[in-house]
Amino acid sequence: MSFFERYLTVWVFLCIVAGITLGRFFPDVFQAVGRMEIAQVNLPVGLLIWVMIIPMLVKVDFGALGEIRKHVRGIGVTLFVNWLVKPFSMAFLGWLFIRHWFAPLLPPDQIDSYIAGLILLAAAPCTAMVFVWSRLTGGDPLFTLSQVALNDSIMVIAFAPLVAFLLGLSAITVPWETLLTSVVLYIVIPVILAQWLRKVLLAKGVAAFDTAMAKIGPWSISALLATLVLLFAFQGEAILKQPLIIALLAVPILIQVLFNAALAYGLNRAVGEKHNIACPSALIGASNFFELAVAAAISLFGFNSGAALATVVGVLIEVPVMLLVVYVVNNSKAWYEKTPARAG
Repeated sequence: MSFFERYLTVWVFLCIVAGITLGRFFPDVFQAVGRMEIAQVNLPVGLLIWVMIIPMLVKVDFGALGEIRKHVRGIGVTLFVNWLVKPFSMAFLGWLFIRHWFAPLLPPDQIDSYIAGLILLAAAPCTAMVFVWSRLTGGDPLFTLSQVALNDSIMVIAFAPLVAFLLGLSAITVPWETLLTSVVLYIVIPVILAQWLRKVLLAKGVAAFDTAMAKIGPWSISALLATLVLLFAFQGEAILKQPLIIALLAVPILIQVLFNAALAYGLNRAVGEKHNIACPSALIGASNFFELAVAAAISLFGFNSGAALATVVGVLIEVPVMLLVVYVVNNSKAWYEKTPARAG
């Protein structure tokens, strides 16, 4: 892991402090930034989000989709957990914890927005960071690449209808036009630009590609941190009044991460996949494409929304929780491999 990735939780915490502080001392500046919009899209944030997402998508080789046939069972588990379990389980946990159990402790006017943010977080499977987690567990790199490429392909088509459906189940109204605009801006266009850039860089040779990725890789984390400063500059007042909100929002996210990781890991073992397939499958089932979730939340609900704050909580806990999952799967390898006849 890079220095920034290893200490992402620390940087996020510092961005919270910096954003809240700057928002209190320079409110007019951040209000001006918030007004820089075209068709409900904030231009500074839109630019930052492209800088966040595109370097990650450049790493994705859609040609790896041909590898899917080699590990059909592992891919099947990944798709089942990512698209049929994860979003729906988060919608249920949001309903249970946010709308019912924690509702007396939360601002009533933000309940729907918090749930929407949790759904956006769960509906976007992890892209780039899963390569890091997979490497830490000795996961099969081609399987990891193929499941990421397949998830990204599905996300282009399924993200908008899935989010709209789950928000509808939660009685949250979202304009289809705004949702589709978010998908085009933050999934379709970045994928096209990233794949064009990938082709250009690879045409110069693998060494040139690796050098370029080493240079632009830190841009993603830097842009994410800058976006978080803006978010917390707007959210600061609400957080200072109710700091418990972040802890409460973290509860369903933590449960969902651990549940989906355990489910994917166990299902891979049950169908006879190898450990180095089960690990990346479990990790992608547990982690989220939080950059996309943050972007969509801002676009749909705005800087000041509970949805934006909920997605940021996902960023805050991503690294420590995923490192915990990595530790568990690494240390349970002997248990996993006790049964004979692992798939080839």
